[in-house]
Amino acid sequence: MKDSTQELEFTGDRGRSMAHRDFRKAATWEQSEGSPLPLGSTWIEEEQAYNFAICAEYAESVTLLLYTAPELVVPAFVYRFDFLTNKSGHIWHCRIPIADIGECRYYAYSVSGEDLPGVHSFDPQKVLLDPYAKAVFFPPEFDRTLAMREGSNAGKAPLGVLTGHRAEFDWGGSQPPHHEADAIIYELHVRGFTKNPNSGVDSSRAGTYAGLLDKIPYLKDLGVTVVELMPVFQRDPQEGDYWGYMPLNFFSPHAQYASDHYQDQHLEFKHMVKAFHEAGIGIVLDVVYNHTCEGDHRGPIYSYKGLGSASYYMMTSDPANPYANYSGTGNTLNFGKSHVRKMVMDSLRYWKKEMHIDGFRFDLASVFSRNADGSLNWGHAPIFAEIASDPELGSLRLIAEPWDTGAYQLGRGFPGITWLQWNGRFRDDVRRFVKGDAEMVPDLMRRIYGSDDFFPDDRPDAYHAYQSVNYVTSHDGFTLYDLVSYNEKHNGANGQNNQDGMNENYSWNSGHEGDAGAPAEVLALRRKQVKNFFCLLMLSNGTPMFRAGDEFLNTQFGNNNPYNQDNITGWLDWSQLQSNQDVFRFFKSMIAFRKSHPTLSRSRFWREDVAWYGTGVTADLSPDSHSLTFCLHGASHDDQDIYVMINAYWENLEFHIQEGTASEWTRIVDTALPTPNDFSNSSEPLKTLVYLVAPRSVVVLLQLKQPKDLGLDIDDSPSQRTS
Repeated sequence: MKDSTQELEFTGDRGRSMAHRDFRKAATWEQSEGSPLPLGSTWIEEEQAYNFAICAEYAESVTLLLYTAPELVVPAFVYRFDFLTNKSGHIWHCRIPIADIGECRYYAYSVSGEDLPGVHSFDPQKVLLDPYAKAVFFPPEFDRTLAMREGSNAGKAPLGVLTGHRAEFDWGGSQPPHHEADAIIYELHVRGFTKNPNSGVDSSRAGTYAGLLDKIPYLKDLGVTVVELMPVFQRDPQEGDYWGYMPLNFFSPHAQYASDHYQDQHLEFKHMVKAFHEAGIGIVLDVVYNHTCEGDHRGPIYSYKGLGSASYYMMTSDPANPYANYSGTGNTLNFGKSHVRKMVMDSLRYWKKEMHIDGFRFDLASVFSRNADGSLNWGHAPIFAEIASDPELGSLRLIAEPWDTGAYQLGRGFPGITWLQWNGRFRDDVRRFVKGDAEMVPDLMRRIYGSDDFFPDDRPDAYHAYQSVNYVTSHDGFTLYDLVSYNEKHNGANGQNNQDGMNENYSWNSGHEGDAGAPAEVLALRRKQVKNFFCLLMLSNGTPMFRAGDEFLNTQFGNNNPYNQDNITGWLDWSQLQSNQDVFRFFKSMIAFRKSHPTLSRSRFWREDVAWYGTGVTADLSPDSHSLTFCLHGASHDDQDIYVMINAYWENLEFHIQEGTASEWTRIVDTALPTPNDFSNSSEPLKTLVYLVAPRSVVVLLQLKQPKDLGLDIDDSPSQRTS
C-alpha cells in the first residue's frame, strides 16, 4: 500500500506537512493529542484551536488535509496522524491551533487500509469528506465521476467547511409550537413548493428555504399546523436526486436550497424555522439514515466507503456485490455498529439543538431494526431505546415509515413503541373503498376508528390512536388528483421505461385516462372523489397528513415516482390554485372543522362513543356493501355529535338517520353539491330523518342540541338536499 502523502502529492512549496509536532510545552494531553469527542471539527475558543476527530475503525493511516479558498487541489496544511499519539479506540484525533491553519477554510481526509476481499473501499488517492461536517463545499470543478473510478479526485471532491467562527443565532423569544388534536401534517418539497415561476415568490428566493417564508400566510390560511419537509440533508448535486433521498452528509443543510439573501444556508434555514414557529407551525424533517449516496460497489467514494465500508455498511459474502441493499438504493448503513448509531444520534441532536427542529420522519425505518447480519430484531433494537431515553429527543414528534424493501412492521411489529407511524394500510384501504372495490367496509371501519388492529390499546401494548399517521397520498405515489385521473402510472420521463414507481396504486381514472379529452362529467366526478378522500381523512381518528398541492388539484401528469423531475412535473403549479378555488375552500373548511371538533382526533380510541350504522339501523358488512354510517358522540369531549353517511356506490342510496330528531341535526357537508353548498356553516335543521345520498358522496351532519359557534368563517346557507 502506497503512503497517502505520496499518492496525493501533498509535499511541495504550497503545502506544509506536520507529522510529529513538539507539544512538550502543552498544558494538557488534549491540547497535544486532541480529543476523540466530539467527532467532527470543533472550534475551541479558549485555545483558539480546532479539534478534529473522525471514526475510521479499520484504517491503517489517516491524514488531515486543509485547503485555502484559492487553492483547492494541493492542501495548504497536512497533518499525518500517529496512532500512538492521535488515536483512541477507533477514533483518530488531533488539535490544531488557528495560527497553524492560517487562511484555510476547508478540510478533508486521506485514509488508507486493507480492503475486504472483492471490496474497493480504502483508496488513499481519494479526498474524503468528514461524516460530521456541518457544511459541505463543492469546488467549481466538482466531478462525481472521478469518485467512481480509481485515481485522485483532488480539487474535484466535496470538502468540509470550517464553521467554528459562526456567530450565535438570535432565536429571540420564539418557542416550538405543540400540537395534539389540532395536528395537521403537510408534506412539501423545499424546492418544488416555490420554484415554479407562478408561485408568486421572487425568482431570487424561489425554490429556497427563504422562499418558504413567503408562503407562511398561505399555510396559515389553509390551516396546517405541522410542515414535514422532504429531505434537506446535503446530497450530491450531480446525482439527479431531486427528491433528496440519497444523502451525502447527515449534519449539513442542502446548500443548493439556499438563496443569496443570507450568505449561509445555516442562517437561512434557522430564519425559516424561527418564522414558522412564530406562526405557530411546527417543522418535521424527513430524514434518511438508512443509506447514503455512495451506492453499491459501482458508486462513488466520497466519505464512508473511504473510511472503511465494513465499518459503516452492512456487507454480504457476494463478491459480485458485497453491499447489502435493504434500502433499494445500493447500500444499507449498519446499525449493529455503535459508532453508526452514535452518528445518527449526534445528527438528531444537532438538528434539534442547533436548528430547533420539532420532529423527524424516518425513511425506511425498519432498517433500524436490522442486526449486523441483516436479520430483523423484532424485540428491542438498540437505537430505538437510545432515542427514547435521550432527554433532547424523546419528547419530539418521531414518525416512522415502518418498512424497508424486505420488511413490513406497521403497528406493534415496529420496535419504536411510542413512535408515530405512516399507516400504509389506511392509504390502501381508503383508496380501495372510495374507488368502489368490494369487501372494503369492515376495513374502512377499522381505519376510521384509528386502526386499533395495528395499534391495540390493550394492557400489554397500550398504543394511542394518534400514533397512526393517516394519509391517502404522499410524495411516494400519485398526487390526489392523479389518483382519480389515472389507472396506470406514466413514468416514461424518468428514464426507466416506466418500470419504476409503484404498480399497485389502487387508483381509478373516473372513466377516462388523463386530462386530454376528458368529458365534463368525468372532471366533475374527479373533484367529488378528491373531496370524498379528504373528507374521510379529516373525519378519521389518528394524525392526518396530506401532500402539498392536493388542496388545489396539482398534477404530476400521471407520474407516480418523479424522484428526478426537477421541472414542472415535480414543481407545484400554483395556477391551479386559482382554477380550483372550490377544492381549496373545501380543504380549508374540512381542516377548520376537524380542528374545531377535538372529539374527532383523540389520544384514545372512540370506544363506546361511536355507533356504527348502514343505510338503516345495521351496518352492512357484506362483500357487496359500499356504504357506511357512523355517529360520533362528543359529550365526553365537551363537543357536539357528528353523524357521517358514506356512499361509495354508483347509485343513490337512501339513508335513514338513526339518532335524534330532524330538528337536532344540520348538514355541514355534502360532497355531491356544488360549491359553496358542498360545505356549509348553516344552522338550518333537517326537515326529515331520511337523506338521499348521491352516488360516490359523503354527507356530514352536526348536532344542534347545544348550538355554539363552530369556529368556521363561512357564510353560505345551502339548500338542503334530502329526499
